[in-house]
Amino acid sequence: MRVFFDSSLLLLMLFSTVSSSLFSSSCQLRGQFHLNGLHKTGDVILGGIFQIHFFAAYPDLSFTSEPQQPTCYGFNVVGFRLSQTMAFAIDEINRNSNLLPNVTLGYSLYDNCLQTGIGTGVSLVSGQEEHVTLEENCVGTPPVIGIVGDSSSTRTIAMSTVLGSYRVPLVSYFATCSCLSDRQKFPSFFRTIPSDAFQVRAMIQILKHYGWTWAGLLISNDDYGIHAARSFHSDLGPAGGGCLAYTEILPWGEEPAEYKRIVDVMTKSTARVVIVFAHESHVIKLMKEVVRRNVTGLQWIASEGWTSAVVLQTPDLMPYLAGTLGIAIRQGEIPGLADFLLHIRPDLHHNTTHGQNVVNQFWEHTFQCRFEPPPAGWVEAGGELCSGQEVLEDVETEFLDFAGLRPEYNAYKAVYALAYALDDMLQCEPGRGPFSNNTCAHLQRLQPWQLLFYMEKVNFTTAFGDRVSFDENGDALPIYDIMNWEWLPGEKSEVQIVGEVKRSAFKGEELSLDEDKIFWNFESKKPPRSVCSESCPPGTRMARKRGEPECCFDCVPCSEGKISNMTDSMECTSCPEDFWSSLQRDHCVPKQTEYLSYYEPLGICLTFTSLLGTFICIVVLGIFIHHHSTPIVRANNSELSFLLLISLKLCFLCSLLFIGRPRPWTCQLRHAAFGISFVLCVSCILVKTMVVLAVFRASKPGGESSLKWFGAVQQRGTVLVLTSIQAAICTVWLVSASPMPYKNTQYYNDKIVYECVVGSTVGFAVLLGYIGLLAILSCLLAFLARNLPDSFNEAKLITFSMLIFCAVWVAFIPAYINSPGKYADAVEVFAILASSFGLLVALFGPKCYIILVRPERNTKKAIMGRGTTQ
Repeated sequence: MRVFFDSSLLLLMLFSTVSSSLFSSSCQLRGQFHLNGLHKTGDVILGGIFQIHFFAAYPDLSFTSEPQQPTCYGFNVVGFRLSQTMAFAIDEINRNSNLLPNVTLGYSLYDNCLQTGIGTGVSLVSGQEEHVTLEENCVGTPPVIGIVGDSSSTRTIAMSTVLGSYRVPLVSYFATCSCLSDRQKFPSFFRTIPSDAFQVRAMIQILKHYGWTWAGLLISNDDYGIHAARSFHSDLGPAGGGCLAYTEILPWGEEPAEYKRIVDVMTKSTARVVIVFAHESHVIKLMKEVVRRNVTGLQWIASEGWTSAVVLQTPDLMPYLAGTLGIAIRQGEIPGLADFLLHIRPDLHHNTTHGQNVVNQFWEHTFQCRFEPPPAGWVEAGGELCSGQEVLEDVETEFLDFAGLRPEYNAYKAVYALAYALDDMLQCEPGRGPFSNNTCAHLQRLQPWQLLFYMEKVNFTTAFGDRVSFDENGDALPIYDIMNWEWLPGEKSEVQIVGEVKRSAFKGEELSLDEDKIFWNFESKKPPRSVCSESCPPGTRMARKRGEPECCFDCVPCSEGKISNMTDSMECTSCPEDFWSSLQRDHCVPKQTEYLSYYEPLGICLTFTSLLGTFICIVVLGIFIHHHSTPIVRANNSELSFLLLISLKLCFLCSLLFIGRPRPWTCQLRHAAFGISFVLCVSCILVKTMVVLAVFRASKPGGESSLKWFGAVQQRGTVLVLTSIQAAICTVWLVSASPMPYKNTQYYNDKIVYECVVGSTVGFAVLLGYIGLLAILSCLLAFLARNLPDSFNEAKLITFSMLIFCAVWVAFIPAYINSPGKYADAVEVFAILASSFGLLVALFGPKCYIILVRPERNTKKAIMGRGTTQ
């Protein structure tokens, strides 16, 4: 498409406005554009710009003295049908008594083949009359108050830049460039076709739906393609989680080498999906190289620029393009349009501009004839003369193809948008208007900027059921049809609608597809896979490959304690403190809990041993009670022996507090019970030892006075005082820093060890130290009494028992420190049981042996050493 903007055009644009003298009511046009178009008078005129001819021929001005006008050639039937759709819409509105009553709309429709869009737009705003009589200072209703057009984004950008300065509403039916949504640059631009930004998002929705995260992009070298590429690069990753394998620009001209290079890129890439955001002329050139190289196995995605291109649906190309998914402008129905077009006759249209009659040109193109005299430079067919009575139904022409009214439907909605805005404006109540001093617009003094205000508030529903309104950027509510190219038997093709994509106010882009209708051009008859790297399953995370797009990655298993429960997770998440990762690393499972349980073999053994020791204590106590009157029981204060047996029984029972799940009360009670029970036990042994020494000294001359300090009351008092000191230590410890249950996760990663923390290490150390002090003291005293006569040999038993006791607890300390988890409790229980059994056996074993096995020795004489029973 030829774009020019030289200094002469700039000057012409600047002086194509209406000027007047301060003392004259006649305005004179400084210059004119020579345009080809159609006109109809009315109270309000709407402008229209359409591409009725494809090309323009510009004369060489260097070798001629007389100015020559440029000519247009290459009649565009679709562009002419678009212009007639606008004429039909205006005719329909004029016949509608509910819309713009008492107001007749007219139109000025121009062919844009000779201009970039700027000249056409300026001509519509300023008019073509050389002299215009208006009120003073050239005020009054301008020639047009709104324009429908253009089809090209490039021309629309140029035209909207100028018209925006005058606040003239411009409603495009085919300009899709996302750049036109910039309200700062284009304040008066609207469109009834979605922008390319939404078209890109619609394509991304398709890619996301089928999991195509790896695609190639081919674009045209113009605003249409370049802005689309920008949108793809910015939106594909965040919206669809995909990326582009390559982006190539399709050249406009015949450049076989460049197309060959592009096809090389396509064949070398692992992307099986190719997005082509270009015009059909680009695709034709591209497919020549694709066919030549026999490149198959690709899934094509077409932009609306070539989705419905019939020229590509040939037997030579369909083996490659079959299965294409494309974005197409929303198809609509316009009742009555077909009948209107069939009644077009060249003799019914006499309005011409500079002798150029668009309808006559259409007639000449359709019937390959010419009128007499032919307009210079416009006749494409020669030979037969046109009678004007030819019948359109007798020829096969694209003009009468009403199967898919897509751009026509947009042009139809654009006209109605202007009409509804004008209708809302004329219904304004005086004194309650939106303009200064609450004024309303008047038909006789109507200004385009007043219509622009109401255009922004347009909201209506077409007969086809589509709602039309504009957002803050001038874009209509976007909706696209999803097309699929089907290759039928007999080398026939069909492009069918298989879904739609639209924007919802609450859900964003919504894609709906009829999967059963989609034709896939693959042996599997299923959608292809197009990914750079296969999805990472749960239990792994994605690790990007250095130097490659983010869609290319490795799958790295999650480390222990971390999981990923979704496909394609970017990071592995840590499990909560009480949970651990499963073997598959795809979910968290509760950590195994560990403590010294009653139900495990070690716990059962220790429990049994504790109960056995308790039972033995009870049995020994029963024996002693039963034989309480015998000398061996009565010797050395039987009351202390009973108390010692009770304390040993408590020592055995307190070990049970170390078995089972730790709870606050067991943690607080276990060490207190252990400390008090053992102090009671050792205190009894200490007092027994002291009594032995006192009795020995009393047996010597002058030592009788020593026994008065070791009577029964003093013995009981000493045990009570020593035990009370331990009770006080335990009380202070429990009050200041009480032991509590603790979930220890330091020993094992996948286990929780339930244990009791001592709370205060000092308190625990004082408790053990006090027991050790009494035990050492007892051991020393017993050691001093080891050489006493046989009649006082209980000192030897005490010495032996205390050696066992001290040995056990000395060995306990390093074993306890180096035992993790439940084994620390097991070591402590073992120490309690071992020391308790050592005391029980060493102190009461010989006595029970005498009572039960050698009763003849259980006599006073035998104990006093004065005789022996034979």
